[in-house]
Amino acid sequence: MTTTAMKIDEVGASSGMIEHWHDIKWVECHKNVKRLQARIVKATAEGRWGKVKNLQRILTHSFSAKAIAVKRVTENKGKRTSGVDGETWNTPESKIKAIDSLKRRGYKSSPLRRVEIPKKNGKKRKLGIPTMKDRAMQALHLLALEPVTETTGDPNSYGFRPERSTADAREQGFKALAIKQSAAWVLEADIKGCFDNISHEWLLENIPLDRKVLKEWLKARVIYNGEFTETETGTPQGGIISPTLANLALDGLEKMLNQNFKIPQYRESGERKSKNPKVNLIRYADDFIITGASKELLENEVKPLVENFLKERGLELSPEKTKITHIEDGFNFLGWNFRKYDSKLLIKPSKESIKGILDKVKRILDSNKTAKPENVINLLNPVITGWANYHKGTVAKESFNYVDYQIWTKAWKWAVRRHPNKGKLWIKDKYFKTVDNRNWVFSGENQGEHSTRLASMSAVPIERHIKIQADSNPYDPKYEQYFEKRLHVKMTKGQVGKTKLAKLWVQQKGICPVCKMRIDDVENINIHHITEKAKGGKDINSNLLILHPNCHRKVHSRNLKVSKPDWENDL
Repeated sequence: MTTTAMKIDEVGASSGMIEHWHDIKWVECHKNVKRLQARIVKATAEGRWGKVKNLQRILTHSFSAKAIAVKRVTENKGKRTSGVDGETWNTPESKIKAIDSLKRRGYKSSPLRRVEIPKKNGKKRKLGIPTMKDRAMQALHLLALEPVTETTGDPNSYGFRPERSTADAREQGFKALAIKQSAAWVLEADIKGCFDNISHEWLLENIPLDRKVLKEWLKARVIYNGEFTETETGTPQGGIISPTLANLALDGLEKMLNQNFKIPQYRESGERKSKNPKVNLIRYADDFIITGASKELLENEVKPLVENFLKERGLELSPEKTKITHIEDGFNFLGWNFRKYDSKLLIKPSKESIKGILDKVKRILDSNKTAKPENVINLLNPVITGWANYHKGTVAKESFNYVDYQIWTKAWKWAVRRHPNKGKLWIKDKYFKTVDNRNWVFSGENQGEHSTRLASMSAVPIERHIKIQADSNPYDPKYEQYFEKRLHVKMTKGQVGKTKLAKLWVQQKGICPVCKMRIDDVENINIHHITEKAKGGKDINSNLLILHPNCHRKVHSRNLKVSKPDWENDL
């Protein structure tokens, strides 16, 4: 077996030589990167931009950061999607070689592979797929850029930022609109082709990142149907670093609005009325709303400022989609409808979102007419629970009941269509069971100890989301305990907390027993059987562990024995 020996630098994973991917000490790698990121945060807060640049260079040249970057692109959802070179890094040998290939000197970005995916409105979204090497280089430099963006970013920007979510944006919207004295008008802004039109000149002049490397990404050509196209503007959707670059282009909008509409300064202007303008920005990536005390204020004062701000960055508002709405008429934002009923603000799943999930359920059933019911249920359940968990922080109980009924109706039609010569009672007995106090539960054959059952949205409890502190920074050591508490809530609370994964997470104190690092992503976990099922091992908690995917591969590739550790002594 061919291996590449690699010497570790001054901020590397360990002393000596690394010859195999599974020899990397990930705890040390993350500790080294985290320490440098904390120093970047401190230098950024102090305005020492020369120091920031120097620390970023050290980070992007370190073995630790390069290893983490390769690990990221070989574990995410796009790990099997190749760029124009057709290359994927799916072996330990290719991964360890990839670390050594991440060098600034002589770096040239490859063209992007263009793919088109359908949008809800019937149009197509153009994605540019970089090669694995370009993705890893972007992930590497993102490690150095994010500590800066999290320190300087708008407080009420929530999209594509670590530890922030749409639920945080929703709760900020509630905070800005809920009480009787809140703003009554909302500017629903839509940027015309944000990712495609951001000015390259503005990005190169203003992004605190290695200018040479950034220019390579921005000017990488696109290949589609065998033809090359130059990229003169925009940052391609599909790149790991693209959302952060778009965020940086829009950061400063909230500060600009605050400078113009803070109450003392606003009242000093002779042309303006003395009342509170109630201008608040809530932004998720390029989707944002701005509240205001009056329609005239938003139309004549706020909107022109926003347009000038965007113009400097090569962007403009879409005239067709940008509008000003009264809160009693309601508006949609991030899949929710915000509207006041008799002065009471209610946030509900939007009609478009409800239609979207029902259409998705229909497509699954229509494309699996002859599949086993348990296989169909296994396809439906993630869709149902995912949608319910997204909306469970809103006034969604009525919507849950409605969607449950509509899904049941579609499941019944699916079952009837399979057996045109059978009676309804026979179909009911075969496909619909009584489970606990629930009747007519769409069910499949037994798998293991339990039968496969269709998930119920109405069983998901409505829970208020606790919004993230606007000024919190996951790269700043002073917020470490704050984010630890939020992680525990995320992994254990409510419906998620009742699952096997959450119970195992609590038992293991959130630590992977292989690499001794925190498990912080519920979507990126593997379950490991201590005693293999083929050797009689059971699906019970005493025989199960949760591991990082990379650690799980290491256990099986090296035939390691992992047991439940004594956490009190380990931690």
